[in-house]
Amino acid sequence: MSHDTETLPVAHRPGPAAWAQLVLGEARVVVRDTAGLILPIGMPVLILVMNGIGDGADQVLANGSTVMSAIILPLTLSMVAALVGVVNMPSFLASYRKHGILRRLAVTPARPSMVLVSQMAVSLVQFLIGAGLAVTLGVVAFGATLPAAPGWALLAGLGLVGSMYAVGLLIAATARSVNGALAVGLVAFFVMLALGGGFGPVENLPDALATIGERLPFGAASAALSAAWVGQAPSSLHLAVLTAWTVVAGALSAKLFRWT
Repeated sequence: MSHDTETLPVAHRPGPAAWAQLVLGEARVVVRDTAGLILPIGMPVLILVMNGIGDGADQVLANGSTVMSAIILPLTLSMVAALVGVVNMPSFLASYRKHGILRRLAVTPARPSMVLVSQMAVSLVQFLIGAGLAVTLGVVAFGATLPAAPGWALLAGLGLVGSMYAVGLLIAATARSVNGALAVGLVAFFVMLALGGGFGPVENLPDALATIGERLPFGAASAALSAAWVGQAPSSLHLAVLTAWTVVAGALSAKLFRWT
């Protein structure tokens, strides 16, 4: 005796088209936020230009490089990554939580984690645009050179982006509101900037503060990029710091992230 069986619908994972639409949607959100689009690119580039037209940018250092190549450009790239990853991204994700977007996505095939990946992809493009503009201006307008050790520069750049994004995701995971995410991100940015050489040579800081700054993503990344720019291998300490921040902050954000 045969029995009719009810055919249950099969849940399909979102395909490439769904991912493309989500990334495009995230890009539109970022573009509409004029301040969030311009600030992470415009402010570091403006600081680079101001330093470039000032005295000392073309000063030749003992390693044969110039201040613009060995110091200003690495600091600028670190600043772009910090503003995109630590300030911008957490505020976007916190706003999605506030408006219930993540909660609504939880009951659809498009899982909330897709929003995180799409936002990170759009933020990466934003970083690449800012970094490309900074390097182009530095080379064309101020005589800077490209990294003498491009492989090490790429590795340091990956550590920079990974660590800044991990910190940004941790802020987004624990922030109670959009304003809270923005405030914590800005405080983290300026603390790292102050201790990582953004307001003057690290050598002018007290030893204790300089040591702390060297163990934060901004200071470690700037030093690693600076070494690569002059053709040297970055310090193992700086690479270890970037890796540790990426792994630890990333793991904590995954554990603590609140979708509602």
